Amino acid sequence: MIRGDKEIYVVADRVLIRVDDVEERTAVGLYLPPTALEKEDIQSGRIEEVGPGFPLPPKSDDDDAIWGEDGAESARYVGLQAKKGDHAIFLRKDAIEIKFDDEKFLVVPQAAILVLVRDIV
Repeated sequence: MIRGDKEIYVVADRVLIRVDDVEERTAVGLYLPPTALEKEDIQSGRIEEVGPGFPLPPKSDDDDAIWGEDGAESARYVGLQAKKGDHAIFLRKDAIEIKFDDEKFLVVPQAAILVLVRDIV
């Protein structure tokens, strides 16, 4: 996400979420129980950015020999289910609040996301 002369990168298995206003019904039409809203156990919001995923260990030397690669080291990741633009319902206790360019966001690990709502194309 670029704002002015700054860019924010989300790392590993984290997602950057713009939080919805606290309501009984989310922006995408899901109803949240009043007990969850009172305790703030769960929250919802729109995913603005996603990290590259879960990092994998580097390839071993044997793999390079088998496949004929020159041994160049590059990062490898297992991608995330969450995508930019998805609406997420997540566990609030695992979220970290940040402020970027005077706007509040939450950084949430994918493991804390309970449900993703995605528009069908």
